[in-house]
Amino acid sequence: MLSQLRMDVYSLNLRHLRAIVEINRCGSISGAASAVNLTQPAITQALARLEGVLGQALFLRRADGMTASAAADLFVPRAEAALEQIASTRVTMAQLRALVAIADAGSYAGASLTTGLSQPSLHRAVGDLALALRRELVVRRGKGIALTDAGRALARRFRLAIAELSAALSELEALQGRETGRIAIGAMPLSRARLLPSSVSAFHRAYPEVSISIVEGAFHELVEPLRDGALDCIIGAMRDPSPGPDLKQTALFDDRPAVIARHDHPLQTSDIASLARYPWSVPPPGTPLRDQWERMFADAGIAPPHVPIECGSVITIRQILIDSDFLTLLSPDQVAVELEAGWLRCICDVPPGLIRRIGMTTRANWRPTARQASFIALLKEHAGSS
Repeated sequence: MLSQLRMDVYSLNLRHLRAIVEINRCGSISGAASAVNLTQPAITQALARLEGVLGQALFLRRADGMTASAAADLFVPRAEAALEQIASTRVTMAQLRALVAIADAGSYAGASLTTGLSQPSLHRAVGDLALALRRELVVRRGKGIALTDAGRALARRFRLAIAELSAALSELEALQGRETGRIAIGAMPLSRARLLPSSVSAFHRAYPEVSISIVEGAFHELVEPLRDGALDCIIGAMRDPSPGPDLKQTALFDDRPAVIARHDHPLQTSDIASLARYPWSVPPPGTPLRDQWERMFADAGIAPPHVPIECGSVITIRQILIDSDFLTLLSPDQVAVELEAGWLRCICDVPPGLIRRIGMTTRANWRPTARQASFIALLKEHAGSS
């Protein structure tokens, strides 16, 4: 679905998008022609071509001007947001596509393979873009290439523009009764236990034609794809402090971790001093669970024990626990099967004040499509029953 949406996005003409944005703002062909410095016939032709590509009328022609259709009400705000990201009237869609392809592939050869465009065409498009914007975007690095800081920043904005236009096309398809679209989710460890699987299963039953992509990883691995527009949201432990003003965190539920060990672990008491005498496997410093683990000992006035194995993988930690006297701190939901099977047991819960707030992180200015909004509503509903 994503490749098809991107193919459709790249068939759009940025000058045509600017024209329809101005038609919507001015309410007339003549007003739009003056705003974008084109003739009225050129604006009329641009509108006709765009409506032909979209397969829907964007404006109703009246004697006193142009009235936006339901399709325009969906499409124009997305087009405005995309043009705001592109931030230049000198950029063409071919140039945008070339820079994003090179940024994604890391080379002209790789970009040529993914787009089907020749390397000379890609060279020319990126070179023309650099000249138009008067900034260096790509530099030679040994036998390869690298994007400059300006090139990376521009590629991010271009990706966000593509995400807006992809969402616009999806909404237009939905307007015609065709269930399409895509949701790309970044899944941190705790979300994979119960919340995300149950939410995704329920959503797929309701909207089977919507494509769902789930990318697993730690927060630091997922946050840049989120900022690039490759992910729509990240679900997992919330960050404190907030990861930045460009991101928004929404709480879903509170999780209380527990100390977990193998079923026949020799530890019989749950006082903090006894816990400190055993080896631990916990995530690296800077993660919410590690912060809670350190606070558990600090609040008791005990130095945190040595951590011989730092690990954030539940699968790996599970096997370490089964094979040793190691302890760990996890949500019981993350090892529910192992607890029910009797392979592992809960030694004790953490003190009452030590909870993890599980939530959803999105871009601050992200506007979900109707189908994405339906998924979020379902996610919140399932979180409320967690």
